[in-house]
Amino acid sequence: MKSHRHVLTLHLPERMGFVNITPQVAEAVQASRVQEGLCLVNAMHITASVFINDDESGLHRDYARWLEQLAPFNPSSDPSRGGYLHNRSGEDNGDAHHKRQIMGREVLIAITAGRLDFGPWEQVFYGEFDGRRDKRVLIKIIGE
Repeated sequence: MKSHRHVLTLHLPERMGFVNITPQVAEAVQASRVQEGLCLVNAMHITASVFINDDESGLHRDYARWLEQLAPFNPSSDPSRGGYLHNRSGEDNGDAHHKRQIMGREVLIAITAGRLDFGPWEQVFYGEFDGRRDKRVLIKIIGE
């Protein structure tokens, strides 16, 4: 059984965005030489997400709009003004924590014959909900 660890560093200047990281994940799997196993990909920050879906720009805009409706950005810490109590900590990212909770922390992908074993249209994405600083994504590959 082999285990390999890779870390991607990403920096999105905008507050919210989505990046297809499938090529970097596939590259890490290839470099590991694991033929049969599992690949865990997770955001190492509590205001970012990793998820699997289609690489279609309309879908990504729909996600951004939907997430903003569910947890709108509001730097206030006053709940009576739509703010988040978390913002009393000195941050203004209460919404980003909620968005990450909705979109999830990680994905697990099977590796078959040395490649990511996806269904049709599946791709791996990094979701950013509080941009403006470097963030890391862990790729952990386990198998034979």
